Amino acid sequence: MLSQYLAELRKIRLLDIAEEKRLWEAYKEDGDLDSRRQLIEHYQPLVFKVALRWRVDDTAAMDIIQEGTVGLIEAVESFDHNRGVAFSLYAFHRIRGRMANFVAREGKTDWLYIDSPLDDAGSLTLGDALVDDAPAVAIQAERNFLVAQVRGALERLPANEQMILSGMYLDEREPRQLAESLDMSLSHVYRLHKQGIRRIRGLLSRLMQDMKNSL
Repeated sequence: MLSQYLAELRKIRLLDIAEEKRLWEAYKEDGDLDSRRQLIEHYQPLVFKVALRWRVDDTAAMDIIQEGTVGLIEAVESFDHNRGVAFSLYAFHRIRGRMANFVAREGKTDWLYIDSPLDDAGSLTLGDALVDDAPAVAIQAERNFLVAQVRGALERLPANEQMILSGMYLDEREPRQLAESLDMSLSHVYRLHKQGIRRIRGLLSRLMQDMKNSL
C-alpha cells in the first residue's frame, strides 16, 4: 500500500500561487467542492513529509498517513484564506497533531518522532540522540523512556509555543517569516520561543531529578 501511495504522490501536479489562490476563493467563497479536492490533493505531499519523521514500518506508516490526511482535510475546511497565514504552516500542526493523537491512542511508545529539538539551539534532535549502532539493552530502554518523556513535554506546550518551536526547528523557518505568517510581532515570536524552551527544560529537569531521587 505504501508503494501505491508513493506512486500516486508522484502524479500530483503542484499548483502555482495564482492557481492556489483561485482554488481557495472558489472553495471558501463559492463552496466549490472540486476546488476543495484539488487543495487536499495538492497538499498531500505535506502529509507524507510529516509522516516520514516517525520511525515506523510501512504498515504503521500508512496508518499514520491516513490520520494525517484527516488532519489535512480538517485544516482545509477550517482555514481562513484571508488572514495571510501560510496554509502549509497552519496545516502542519493539524496534521502532526492528528498523527500524535493516533500514536497516543495506540499506545505505541516506540513510534518515535525523530525531529523534536532537545536543546536551546535546536542542534540536537531525537534522531541525533537515537544514533547508536549497538546500544546495550538497558541503555536503549532508558533512552526510549526519555524520548517518550520529551515527546510528552513537547505536546504539553501551549499551542502558540508549539507553533513557534516547530516552525523554527522542524520547518527551518526564520523568526521573521513566522512573525509575518502568524501575524505576530517579531518580539512576540522570540518571547514565545524563549517561554517554550524554558518550559521544556523545566519539565525535563523535574523528570531528571525524579529519576535521580529514585536511584
